[in-house]
Amino acid sequence: MTQVVEPRESAVPATAGELLELVRTGQAATRSQLRMLTGLSRTAVTARVSSLTAAGLLLIGEELASTGGRPPGALVFNKDAGVVLAVAVGRSRSQLAVLDLDGQELAADSRDHEVGTGPDVLLPAVARRLVTLLDQALPVPSEREGRPVLGIGLSLPGTLDPERGLSIGSPVMSGWDGVELAPYFTEVADASLFVANDADVLARSELLGGAGAALDDVLVVKASTGLGLGIVAGGRVLSGHLGAAGEIGHTIVDAAGDLPCRCGATGCLETIAGGWALVGRMNAEAEPAGQPVGHVRDLVALALQGDSVARGLLRDSGRELGEVLAVAINLLNPAAVVIGGDMAAAFDFYLAGVRESVYRRAAPLATRDLQFLPATHGDRAGVVGCGALALDHVLAPAAVDARLLAG
Repeated sequence: MTQVVEPRESAVPATAGELLELVRTGQAATRSQLRMLTGLSRTAVTARVSSLTAAGLLLIGEELASTGGRPPGALVFNKDAGVVLAVAVGRSRSQLAVLDLDGQELAADSRDHEVGTGPDVLLPAVARRLVTLLDQALPVPSEREGRPVLGIGLSLPGTLDPERGLSIGSPVMSGWDGVELAPYFTEVADASLFVANDADVLARSELLGGAGAALDDVLVVKASTGLGLGIVAGGRVLSGHLGAAGEIGHTIVDAAGDLPCRCGATGCLETIAGGWALVGRMNAEAEPAGQPVGHVRDLVALALQGDSVARGLLRDSGRELGEVLAVAINLLNPAAVVIGGDMAAAFDFYLAGVRESVYRRAAPLATRDLQFLPATHGDRAGVVGCGALALDHVLAPAAVDARLLAG
């Protein structure tokens, strides 16, 4: 999608942070383009650009070792002006990364942990791992000083309060609700912590160089141990009033009857389509050789190896999800549905079930041009999305202006 840039109409003069946003997003590359887009005078643009270059956020083309054919005076966003940290915590795995300001990974780490591990055990270990990753990504002390940690993005399953930085409703992460998360990271860096649920960060990962970067309206399914839905509308991630938008896995469906769910209710979609439910059915029905299936990732691996029972379970899950997803498609009319999470590794089998229900239940107009796509970043989507969460905050014009004001 080609972005059409129009001159700014606000009566309030554009700030330095807004000028940086224009350069960073490719809407402007010279001072004259900034003047045209903002209506600022030559003097005002020069002053704002000078403050951004002094802070290291902008570079002048001729100052770079390789300008890539940029004209003299071209403005370039400095992706090396700092880093952000990403922490994607799931029910049984935590993925960490250090990323530059373009969202590219500089160092990463992924480790399994025991189901039910609380924050007092898991997060101190996560903090130590982050320190190690920073040492790997920025081993030279002078480089570390010139590339400070600007923010930390963290995701958890369930509903989180972004203002207070804590979980307020996670049926799968016992002991996490109401616990302030920022204090666990104070020894890592003097940087703000930003939190969101796992489906929302999956959606953000698509905006960072994925399907959502080219399409304004996308639904991003996280099909893993649980089921969640990230919603991109008008190019923005929608989280809802309490941050609970997209809790598709806990929609009550007739097919689930009175089956008990992890959330305490009965009849939720997850009880027949969530990864945890599929694992239970696999162990009960198939009696696989060797050790029982312990995680949905194991079930997916069996499906990819040709196990017919595992393939059937994944297709059934997709079919049940599609029954509810069709309603969201009718309501929101997305251009694409992106499938992510552990089950997306068996994309063809899972999607077969999703498409079957969606095309049967959704309106023809809503599905006429609908695309179904695998998550762009695959197994790394969660940690990429956490990085995008941090970048969205620390590079927002208001945040940049505040940082410049603070010196």
